[in-house]
Amino acid sequence: MAGLIVLKPGVDWTATGGLFDWTLEFLVERLTDREAANHLQEIIDNNLGSLWIDQLSTGAQHEIIRHWRGGLIKAGEQQLPETDHKASVIRHLQELVDATYSAGYPE
Repeated sequence: MAGLIVLKPGVDWTATGGLFDWTLEFLVERLTDREAANHLQEIIDNNLGSLWIDQLSTGAQHEIIRHWRGGLIKAGEQQLPETDHKASVIRHLQELVDATYSAGYPE
């Protein structure tokens, strides 16, 4: 099953179910907005397969974007298993980070 993150209409990112879950798990442990963190955990636990950022509070949206931009790639490099596909997975995570800029989130 694949996962979908919609940053705004027309700007989204898809990944395998495992990478989608890992990307949300990365946030769950870091978010100070516990309501948003619980929502992400519910998506993971129930295999819902999609996250629409605009369904979260503005503060949670900005915190998510800040965490993705500031630590997602490094976490992926450190935590994801060493496989022949790791470099392409890291590039795919970078596409999510790049999409946060395309979606117009402030720096």
